[in-house]
Amino acid sequence: MLPGSDAVKSVYLDPETGILAGAVAAAGSGSLVSKLIMECGTIETDTIVAVAKATREVSDSKLDGTLAFVDAPVSGGPMGAEAGTLTFMVGCLPHVSDTVFPVVKSYLKHMGKEKEIFLCGDVGAGTAFKVINNYLSAITSLAASEALNIGTKAGLDVKLLTDVINASGGQCWVTSKSNPVPGVQENVPSSRNYDGGFRIELCAKVLGMGSKLAKSVGARTILDGPTLEAFREAMADERYRGRDARVVYKWLNESEG
Repeated sequence: MLPGSDAVKSVYLDPETGILAGAVAAAGSGSLVSKLIMECGTIETDTIVAVAKATREVSDSKLDGTLAFVDAPVSGGPMGAEAGTLTFMVGCLPHVSDTVFPVVKSYLKHMGKEKEIFLCGDVGAGTAFKVINNYLSAITSLAASEALNIGTKAGLDVKLLTDVINASGGQCWVTSKSNPVPGVQENVPSSRNYDGGFRIELCAKVLGMGSKLAKSVGARTILDGPTLEAFREAMADERYRGRDARVVYKWLNESEG
């Protein structure tokens, strides 16, 4: 799992130290065996597609088709990793998916439930699924924080308000699994000063990736711009920088209306 496109290109494609170069070198010292390369980071789709293309070319020309690449970005964050409940979204070449995907699942099932390892389509589809999921998650983080801050400012019982929301149409993952209001839920980032979890900087990054994807396919968006601006304002303040993205609740609560 790598943090960004530059790291991915270096690790996979460097002509001397990259994984593809290493696979070719290893093949020269023995018989060819099938190998699987799996990238679980949330990386720009064009980079994933470029690495997949390079892998296919090397595999076909030098490795007798024994090397396969899949993108398998992960959702669930540190809490899901600790609980072993991560979700994986896999992109795999269609003509090899019948043989490759079962192998992928055999590895990933140790970190998440097998039924939540999804074959999303061709290489790059897993990344697109993940980016779209994070796009929605980022926006709902701000929306839920705004709603609950209204309740706080109105003097309402916010824990009870959360219970009502979670039994009604406003329920979402943020309100039910990672509530942004301190004291409402135990063992979530807001209960420990927003330490751990999904950092606001990463949340802003993947929201930006969603905006880029939307633009590339001609999909109109409205809410990404204001949400990104809110994240940028919060990140500019050292009180919120580096914290879990749900710290936007604290930022709203401590801001002047």
